[in-house]
Amino acid sequence: MNAIISASDLASQLAGENPPVLLDVRWQLSVAKAAGEPSFDGRAEYAAGHIPGAVFVDLDRELAATPGTGGRHPLPDLAEFGAAMRRAGVSSGTPVVVYDGGQGWAAARAWWLLRWTGHPDVRVLDGGLPAWQGELSTEVPEPAEGDFEPVPGATGLLDADGAAALARSGVLLDARAGERYRGEVEPIDPVGGHIPGAVSAPTNENVGADGRFLPAEELGARFKALGVSDGSEVGVYCGSGVSAAHEVLALAVAGIPAALYVGSWSQWSSDPSRPVAVGPEPQ
Repeated sequence: MNAIISASDLASQLAGENPPVLLDVRWQLSVAKAAGEPSFDGRAEYAAGHIPGAVFVDLDRELAATPGTGGRHPLPDLAEFGAAMRRAGVSSGTPVVVYDGGQGWAAARAWWLLRWTGHPDVRVLDGGLPAWQGELSTEVPEPAEGDFEPVPGATGLLDADGAAALARSGVLLDARAGERYRGEVEPIDPVGGHIPGAVSAPTNENVGADGRFLPAEELGARFKALGVSDGSEVGVYCGSGVSAAHEVLALAVAGIPAALYVGSWSQWSSDPSRPVAVGPEPQ
């Protein structure tokens, strides 16, 4: 099963006999803004217009726990996550499609969580809402309660120690912008740099100018150039486990399984005992 779906295929499936549950996860990274500039409000964006039938999901409240020692977007409480998914109409036997405002990070976070907790059929709308050619709706649906019960997977998740080990034994990809990896700038976390041994692999290089994923063959070639070979154990991290989920999705499109370090740099850099590498090389 492909991990992504085109807007045209989604339109056909929504009009079919077994339409997918549709989740709107519009979100943007919260960074200090100029005085007077309002922060992004995904719920307000949803209320102003969404794909008909879509249910809004709040990334910060339903796809992550409160920031703390686990990082800025630690794993959500699974009972609360399951309840949120059931309220949105998610059932194990019904396909799910997730979209966001086009960046793809938030949708990928929802995709990864649902897949990691056992949902068998989840896809991300390639290109997000900007790719949608149909009408938008302001009607808020009231879906029937779903039956999805999250069961965390035995694989696919890394902690800090696991990420450190994988950087030496396999391929650990850093999905942040190159200047953050190199330690030249750090707008959010305590220190700049990267996990020693990690390879710089900015997420934005997985998509074209239209925000859609590159073809699977091109993605495969990109990851091969970064050191991923047949049988490689692969992990990904970013700032807080959101953009890294998008890279895990890109790897899935290329047919490469990968684990996610959810705590990511926000957790790693808050622990002074953890080593930090700077510069363009993994070290």
